[in-house]
Amino acid sequence: MSLGNSPTGDRPSVGRALQQARLDAKLSVEQVSLSTRVRIPIIHAIEQDDFSRCGGDVYARGHVRTLARAVGLAPEGLVEQFDAEHGGRPVPTPAAPMFEAERIRPEPRRPNWTAAMVTAILAVVGFVGFTVFAGGDEDEPDGSAVAGESQDSGKTKDPDSGKDADDRQSRGPQPSESAVAGAPPDKVTLRIVAADGQSWISAQGADGRALEEGVLAQGDSVTVTDSEKIYLVLGNAGGVDLFVNGKQIEEDFQPGEVERLTYTKGDPEAG
Repeated sequence: MSLGNSPTGDRPSVGRALQQARLDAKLSVEQVSLSTRVRIPIIHAIEQDDFSRCGGDVYARGHVRTLARAVGLAPEGLVEQFDAEHGGRPVPTPAAPMFEAERIRPEPRRPNWTAAMVTAILAVVGFVGFTVFAGGDEDEPDGSAVAGESQDSGKTKDPDSGKDADDRQSRGPQPSESAVAGAPPDKVTLRIVAADGQSWISAQGADGRALEEGVLAQGDSVTVTDSEKIYLVLGNAGGVDLFVNGKQIEEDFQPGEVERLTYTKGDPEAG
């Protein structure tokens, strides 16, 4: 792999440009690693134009973009130079065959209306019977019931589970309303949340244009849309919460696992 100046002329290579910008900014490799979360050995290798430790051209482009921003360079020019020196921009890999082979989605269960009607009728009959039975004791109210109501009056009940609101808070943060709100039906919308550690992401539209690319720090999130289709690559799929068209995707992704996914306006089919 070439070192020093680029073979296209006097322009410095990608690695040399990043190294010189870092030195000009009086930043150490350790400082850049701390701000970008790119490991120190990888930064040293990139500055020597050795991208073999990046795990592929897709990850190398992401590292170049992240390091350029950290040292004050415009990332677009360096990424274009990297593409020119390494065979052009990587073509996204459609994930539909993988989903057909490895992720067979179960058929959605249809509601059992007969059982629901029977349950409703039994509930009405039980309520009427209880009202008739309790009607004879109207002159003698149960003091324990009144006391119980006064003790619980200061607590807010969770309408979903019947538990106190403070019990619900102990379970940790819940997805925000905006994360699961209805998405526009004429577009495909993805919301990616780095819930457990950082994750490198790359999202491209149906025409191949980049919608988002880079390292998503823990706690950060990003939303991308396209009118037809989105190709998505997750570098740490197990640490990401993914919402597709307003619905959270429940997949058995593993920490550190690289996933290549494709979503359209009709997804998800289930869940």
